[in-house]
Formats: sequence, C-alpha cells, structure tokens
Amino acid sequence: MIETQQDSATAQGEVVLAEAVAAYRQILGPRLLAAYALGSLAHGGFSPLVSDVDLGLIIDHPLAPTDRGTIEAVADVVRAGSSPLHERLSVFWGTEQTAGGQAPGGRFPPLDRLDLLEHGRLVYGTDIRGRLVGPGRDELVVAGARFALEYLGGDDTLEEIRRPPLLLARGVRRLTKLALFPVRFLFTAATGKVGTNHAAATHYLARMEAPGTELVRAALAWRTSPPDDDRAAAEVIGQGMVPLYRHYIEDHATRLAVLGEGDLSLAFRRWRDRLPA
Repeated sequence: MIETQQDSATAQGEVVLAEAVAAYRQILGPRLLAAYALGSLAHGGFSPLVSDVDLGLIIDHPLAPTDRGTIEAVADVVRAGSSPLHERLSVFWGTEQTAGGQAPGGRFPPLDRLDLLEHGRLVYGTDIRGRLVGPGRDELVVAGARFALEYLGGDDTLEEIRRPPLLLARGVRRLTKLALFPVRFLFTAATGKVGTNHAAATHYLARMEAPGTELVRAALAWRTSPPDDDRAAAEVIGQGMVPLYRHYIEDHATRLAVLGEGDLSLAFRRWRDRLPA
C-alpha cells in the first residue's frame, strides 16, 4: 500500500501521542483508566505544520491534590522530545465525573469535553464516553467566548490584524489559528457541534453573504501548504481579517446578550470597537 503524505503526517503525531501515553501509564499506573486521541488526530485533518497533539486522560476518582502537578510534569518531559510536534503536546485530563461535568477539577473545558464525546479515539484502557453527559450549546458559546477574549482579544492580536506582514512573520501556525478560530466558534454556536477546521470552513463558505471568505478558504489551504507569496497573502489577510472578526464579534455579542451574559457581551462590543476601521 502506498503511504500518502497525509498518512505520513498523521504518523508523526501518533508517535508523540504514543510516547505520552506510555509515560502516563508508567507514572499513573492503574489510576489511568483511559487515554484518547483528541483534536485533528482523532477527527482528521492533522497537519504537522500547525496542529497540536491533543491527548485526553481519564483517571480514577477522586482527584488527588498532586494530580495537576503530576500531569503537567509528565507533559513537560514529553514536550522536551526531539521534534517540534513534541512541543505541541496538549493534555486534557480528569475523572469520569469531572470530564462529564458533574464535579469540578481537572482540565476538560466544555469544547474539549464535546470533542471527547464526538470524536475521541480510544488508544488505551476502557471507553467511558457512553457514561458522559455532554455540554449544552449555551455552555459551549460562553466557554468559547471566554477563550476567544483571552486568546484573540489582546493587544498583540490586534496589532497582527492591523499589520498582515507581522502576522505572516509569526508563522503559518499563528496565522491559520487567527483566521480559523472565529469560523470554528461560529460553527459551534450555530450547530452545537465541534468546529473542526474543515467542517467549520465548509459551513462558513456556504454562506454567500459571509465576509472574509477568500481568507477562510486560503487559511484552510495554508494549514498544509504555507503561502508562497507573502505580498499576495498579506493582501488577502488585509482585506478579510477585520470583516471576519467584526462579523464574529457582533454575532457573539448578540448571542451572549440573549443568554444573559451582559458583561461578556459588553466585553465583546468593546473588543469590536478596538478593531481597525
């Protein structure tokens, strides 16, 4: 069988995933009940250029005070591995109760809980997903909005939006995340499903009136083949990024107001007002 370029790319991520699972099995022993591939390694579209290696761990309940430190310490050891992909290991963890939203603790934000339920691929242990309760759409919208404000709403991002050459200089991973995150959040808000890059972009591009479609289409392609003409790419970014963000922010400011999240809605409107004209 001929190995495709995508197969080879995915295999690179699987190597990092397997190393991480082996390390957690050694440290956690019988407390590790299940381990899952999440993100693009689970639902497809993995790119060694831009993707994270997402791992979900289910350990026995209750959590111990030392669990967070242990999980982070093992992740740090794996991230010190021999490839750039090792550095992109992202570990989500909790017990069946915390991952199901019935108890606090661990690290399984609502969007990642949904990813576990919809796309998680068991790589070790016993599958417990059938016993989990997924987050509702309202919870997903609010969690996504808070993440967006933290990750996308800062001065650094505003400067990158103002100066496309600066964004290009910071690499294709940063570029594609800035262009596609709003599209993914819009998809989840509209459907209640995980916004994979391909599904979210396809959904967005089907809307004839949507702003920034050329940028969204280009960003999806740049995930596997970075722009080879910086001047042309900067023009696409300059024309599409602000309208895309304005559309996303206004959509969510309205949704958040309807949900009774007045402070969060106001923060989104202030974010919109800080965008370049």
